[in-house]
Amino acid sequence: MATTLVLADDHPIILEGLEQLFSRDKEFHVVATCTTGDQAIAAVRKHRPDIVVLDVKMPNGDGLSVLKMIQDEKLPSRVVLLTASMDDNEVLTAMERGVWGMVLKEAAAVSLVDSVRRVSRGERALDQNLIVSALDHALERQSGSRSAPDILSRREAEIVKMVAAGLRNKEIAAKLFIGEGTVKTHLHAIYRKLGVHGRVELTLYARERGIA
Repeated sequence: MATTLVLADDHPIILEGLEQLFSRDKEFHVVATCTTGDQAIAAVRKHRPDIVVLDVKMPNGDGLSVLKMIQDEKLPSRVVLLTASMDDNEVLTAMERGVWGMVLKEAAAVSLVDSVRRVSRGERALDQNLIVSALDHALERQSGSRSAPDILSRREAEIVKMVAAGLRNKEIAAKLFIGEGTVKTHLHAIYRKLGVHGRVELTLYARERGIA
Protein backbone atom coordinates (compact mmCIF):
# COMPACT_ATOMS: atom_id res chain seq x y z
CA MET A 1 0.00 0.00 0.00
CA ALA A 2 1.31 3.45 -0.95
CA THR A 3 2.42 5.92 1.73
CA THR A 4 -0.10 8.77 1.83
CA LEU A 5 1.22 12.35 1.89
CA VAL A 6 0.00 15.86 2.53
CA LEU A 7 2.35 18.50 1.09
CA ALA A 8 2.41 22.11 2.28
CA ASP A 9 4.45 25.05 0.97
CA ASP A 10 3.39 28.65 0.37
CA HIS A 11 5.37 28.88 -2.88
CA PRO A 12 3.17 27.42 -5.68
CA ILE A 13 6.13 26.50 -7.90
CA ILE A 14 7.86 24.59 -5.09
CA LEU A 15 4.59 22.93 -4.12
CA GLU A 16 3.98 21.83 -7.70
CA GLY A 17 7.53 20.47 -7.87
CA LEU A 18 7.02 18.51 -4.65
CA GLU A 19 3.78 17.03 -5.94
CA GLN A 20 5.42 15.95 -9.21
CA LEU A 21 8.41 14.56 -7.34
CA PHE A 22 6.35 12.24 -5.15
CA SER A 23 3.68 11.45 -7.74
CA ARG A 24 6.35 9.92 -10.00
CA ASP A 25 7.04 7.28 -7.34
CA LYS A 26 4.38 4.58 -6.95
CA GLU A 27 5.48 4.16 -3.35
CA PHE A 28 3.74 7.46 -2.50
CA HIS A 29 0.24 8.86 -2.94
CA VAL A 30 -0.32 12.62 -2.52
CA VAL A 31 -3.78 13.14 -1.03
CA ALA A 32 -3.65 16.94 -0.66
CA THR A 33 -1.49 20.00 -1.34
CA CYS A 34 -1.68 23.17 0.75
CA THR A 35 -0.27 26.70 0.73
CA THR A 36 -1.11 27.78 4.30
CA GLY A 37 -0.89 26.32 7.78
CA ASP A 38 -4.68 26.40 8.16
CA GLN A 39 -5.11 24.36 4.98
CA ALA A 40 -2.45 21.91 6.12
CA ILE A 41 -4.02 21.11 9.49
CA ALA A 42 -7.47 20.83 7.86
CA ALA A 43 -6.05 18.37 5.31
CA VAL A 44 -4.37 16.32 8.05
CA ARG A 45 -7.61 16.13 10.02
CA LYS A 46 -9.55 15.10 6.91
CA HIS A 47 -7.14 12.63 5.29
CA ARG A 48 -5.04 11.48 8.28
CA PRO A 49 -2.04 10.88 5.98
CA ASP A 50 0.95 8.77 6.92
CA ILE A 51 3.33 11.71 6.49
CA VAL A 52 3.02 15.50 6.25
CA VAL A 53 5.78 17.42 4.46
CA LEU A 54 5.61 20.99 5.81
CA ASP A 55 7.43 24.17 4.91
CA VAL A 56 8.46 25.86 8.17
CA LYS A 57 7.58 29.36 6.92
CA MET A 58 3.92 29.62 5.86
CA PRO A 59 1.11 32.14 6.37
CA ASN A 60 -1.82 31.43 8.69
CA GLY A 61 0.07 28.93 10.80
CA ASP A 62 3.70 28.02 10.19
CA GLY A 63 5.10 24.51 10.12
CA LEU A 64 5.93 24.50 13.84
CA SER A 65 2.37 25.54 14.70
CA VAL A 66 0.93 22.77 12.54
CA LEU A 67 3.36 20.31 14.14
CA LYS A 68 2.11 21.36 17.59
CA MET A 69 -1.53 20.93 16.58
CA ILE A 70 -0.80 17.45 15.24
CA GLN A 71 0.93 16.59 18.53
CA ASP A 72 -1.78 18.14 20.73
CA GLU A 73 -4.61 16.43 18.83
CA LYS A 74 -2.69 13.11 18.80
CA LEU A 75 -3.14 12.78 15.05
CA PRO A 76 -1.22 9.78 13.67
CA SER A 77 0.63 11.63 10.88
CA ARG A 78 4.41 11.93 11.06
CA VAL A 79 5.85 15.33 10.20
CA VAL A 80 8.83 16.13 7.98
CA LEU A 81 9.80 19.81 8.02
CA LEU A 82 11.20 21.32 4.84
CA THR A 83 13.09 24.56 5.36
CA ALA A 84 15.52 27.00 3.80
CA SER A 85 16.87 27.71 7.28
CA MET A 86 15.94 27.25 10.93
CA ASP A 87 17.37 28.98 13.95
CA ASP A 88 18.50 26.99 16.98
CA ASN A 89 15.33 27.62 18.99
CA GLU A 90 13.15 26.45 16.09
CA VAL A 91 15.17 23.24 15.77
CA LEU A 92 14.89 22.51 19.50
CA THR A 93 11.17 23.31 19.45
CA ALA A 94 10.63 20.94 16.53
CA MET A 95 12.46 18.15 18.37
CA GLU A 96 10.42 18.77 21.53
CA ARG A 97 7.22 18.54 19.48
CA GLY A 98 8.13 15.16 18.04
CA VAL A 99 9.24 16.00 14.50
CA TRP A 100 10.26 12.93 12.49
CA GLY A 101 12.32 14.61 9.79
CA MET A 102 14.02 17.92 9.01
CA VAL A 103 15.35 18.52 5.51
CA LEU A 104 17.00 21.64 4.10
CA LYS A 105 15.53 22.91 0.83
CA GLU A 106 19.03 23.13 -0.60
CA ALA A 107 19.33 19.34 -0.35
CA ALA A 108 18.87 17.33 -3.53
CA ALA A 109 15.37 16.06 -4.31
CA VAL A 110 16.58 12.49 -3.86
CA SER A 111 17.53 13.36 -0.26
CA LEU A 112 14.00 14.54 0.49
CA VAL A 113 12.46 11.40 -0.99
CA ASP A 114 14.91 9.24 0.92
CA SER A 115 14.10 11.08 4.16
CA VAL A 116 10.35 10.63 3.68
CA ARG A 117 10.91 6.96 2.83
CA ARG A 118 12.92 6.49 6.04
CA VAL A 119 10.20 8.17 8.10
CA SER A 120 7.60 5.90 6.51
CA ARG A 121 9.65 2.96 7.84
CA GLY A 122 9.56 4.42 11.33
CA GLU A 123 13.06 5.93 11.28
CA ARG A 124 14.05 9.49 12.18
CA ALA A 125 15.44 11.62 9.34
CA LEU A 126 16.93 14.68 11.01
CA ASP A 127 19.50 16.88 9.26
CA GLN A 128 22.57 16.41 11.46
CA ASN A 129 23.99 19.86 10.71
CA LEU A 130 20.84 21.49 12.06
CA ILE A 131 20.72 19.27 15.14
CA VAL A 132 24.39 19.55 16.08
CA SER A 133 24.42 23.33 15.65
CA ALA A 134 21.30 23.81 17.79
CA LEU A 135 22.47 21.49 20.55
CA ASP A 136 25.98 22.93 20.62
CA HIS A 137 24.72 26.49 20.97
CA ALA A 138 22.28 25.47 23.67
CA LEU A 139 25.06 23.68 25.53
CA GLU A 140 27.19 26.82 25.39
CA ARG A 141 24.36 28.77 26.99
CA GLN A 142 23.91 26.14 29.70
CA SER A 143 27.59 25.40 30.32
CA GLY A 144 28.32 25.14 34.00
CA SER A 145 24.69 25.59 35.00
CA ARG A 146 24.34 22.10 36.48
CA SER A 147 26.58 19.59 38.19
CA ALA A 148 26.74 15.99 36.99
CA PRO A 149 25.56 13.75 39.80
CA ASP A 150 26.21 10.09 39.16
CA ILE A 151 22.82 9.01 40.46
CA LEU A 152 21.15 7.27 37.54
CA SER A 153 20.33 3.58 37.69
CA ARG A 154 21.42 1.34 34.84
CA ARG A 155 17.90 1.32 33.39
CA GLU A 156 17.61 5.11 33.70
CA ALA A 157 20.95 5.54 31.91
CA GLU A 158 19.67 3.29 29.10
CA ILE A 159 16.56 5.42 28.74
CA VAL A 160 18.61 8.65 28.69
CA LYS A 161 20.69 7.27 25.81
CA MET A 162 17.57 6.31 23.87
CA VAL A 163 15.94 9.71 24.41
CA ALA A 164 19.15 11.41 23.24
CA ALA A 165 19.04 9.21 20.12
CA GLY A 166 15.57 10.57 19.31
CA LEU A 167 13.42 7.60 20.34
CA ARG A 168 9.90 8.26 21.64
CA ASN A 169 8.34 6.54 24.65
CA LYS A 170 6.63 3.83 22.58
CA GLU A 171 9.89 2.96 20.82
CA ILE A 172 11.81 2.87 24.11
CA ALA A 173 9.17 0.63 25.68
CA ALA A 174 9.39 -1.80 22.76
CA LYS A 175 13.19 -2.00 22.93
CA LEU A 176 13.25 -2.53 26.70
CA PHE A 177 10.19 -4.82 26.78
CA ILE A 178 8.39 -2.61 29.30
CA GLY A 179 5.18 -0.58 29.21
CA GLU A 180 4.95 3.03 28.08
CA GLY A 181 3.71 3.94 31.54
CA THR A 182 6.90 2.51 33.04
CA VAL A 183 8.98 4.58 30.62
CA LYS A 184 7.11 7.73 31.70
CA THR A 185 7.71 6.88 35.36
CA HIS A 186 11.43 6.45 34.71
CA LEU A 187 11.55 9.74 32.78
CA HIS A 188 9.90 11.68 35.59
CA ALA A 189 12.47 10.25 38.00
CA ILE A 190 15.30 11.14 35.59
CA TYR A 191 14.05 14.70 35.14
CA ARG A 192 13.84 15.13 38.92
CA LYS A 193 17.29 13.66 39.58
CA LEU A 194 19.05 15.67 36.88
CA GLY A 195 17.09 18.89 37.28
CA VAL A 196 15.98 19.03 33.65
CA HIS A 197 12.59 19.88 32.17
CA GLY A 198 11.65 17.74 29.20
CA ARG A 199 13.26 15.69 26.46
CA VAL A 200 15.24 18.48 24.79
CA GLU A 201 16.98 19.51 28.01
CA LEU A 202 17.67 15.85 28.76
CA THR A 203 19.25 15.45 25.31
CA LEU A 204 21.43 18.50 25.95
CA TYR A 205 22.44 17.14 29.34
CA ALA A 206 23.34 13.76 27.87
CA ARG A 207 25.49 15.28 25.12
CA GLU A 208 27.26 17.59 27.55
CA ARG A 209 28.10 14.77 29.97
CA GLY A 210 28.95 12.18 27.33
CA ILE A 211 26.05 9.95 28.38
CA ALA A 212 24.60 9.71 24.85
